[in-house]
Amino acid sequence: MKQIASLVRTAVAAALTGVTLAAIASSASAEVTVRTQDREVARMVSLGGSCARCELSGRNLSGATLTGANFVNATLVGANLRGAELIGANFSASDFSRADMTGVEMVGANFTNAVFVRANLTGAEASGSTLVQANFEDANLSSAELNGTNFNRANLLRANLSNSEMFGVTLANVHAERADFRNAEINASNLSNGVFDRANFSNASLDSARLTGASFERAIFSNASLNRADIRGADLSQARGLTQDQVSEACADGSTRLPAGLQPNSCGGRRVRIAPPTPPTPPVPPRPRNFVIASSDR
Repeated sequence: MKQIASLVRTAVAAALTGVTLAAIASSASAEVTVRTQDREVARMVSLGGSCARCELSGRNLSGATLTGANFVNATLVGANLRGAELIGANFSASDFSRADMTGVEMVGANFTNAVFVRANLTGAEASGSTLVQANFEDANLSSAELNGTNFNRANLLRANLSNSEMFGVTLANVHAERADFRNAEINASNLSNGVFDRANFSNASLDSARLTGASFERAIFSNASLNRADIRGADLSQARGLTQDQVSEACADGSTRLPAGLQPNSCGGRRVRIAPPTPPTPPVPPRPRNFVIASSDR
């Protein structure tokens, strides 16, 4: 048994150079799998347990599975997480700056106060994840699936969310100046009290979304859909591309600020109800995988 344990630790060290092995080994629930494949295919790493404050900057974790793991305050600057699965994991206050997270799966995970500055999350799936006060400045989340995600008080300055799915998303109190929401589906989402100055909502769908108290100075709404959107108290006075037909579909009041010449629609005093999707069920622990460990002369 001691020899097997030694081989496993050796394999993990080869796959995750720089990870504190003692931190991983300290968790009784930890599962570590290393699989060698064809040279063209990245090796797979599956981790569960605790690795708080791990230093993983620049590491190759493409295709890794991190299920139910605790990676609080971990550093993954410039790491390769393409196609990784971060299911039900806790990465609060972790740093993913400049990381390649193309196609990453972040379902039901906690990224509160995490940093994603200039990270590439193209095609990511983060349904039901917590991204409260996370920093996505200059990040790329185009074509991402973000349904039911909580971005409350997040920094989305110049973030690219074009073509993304954002049904029932919380975007309240965010700083999203110059963010790109072109062709995004933001239906039934909460954008209240956010700063969306100079953001681009061209061809976006904001049906039944809540925009109350938000700022849209010089934001672009060309061909955007605002059917039953709640724009009471929103500042759209300097919005661009906004038409009377769009405003007539939305629900406004006397505190709504619109461009000159546009008339608000009160929707008969009825309030718009936002029904976010049901959070995803907790992830099932990963199934055991076969160990394939290189032979050793020792």
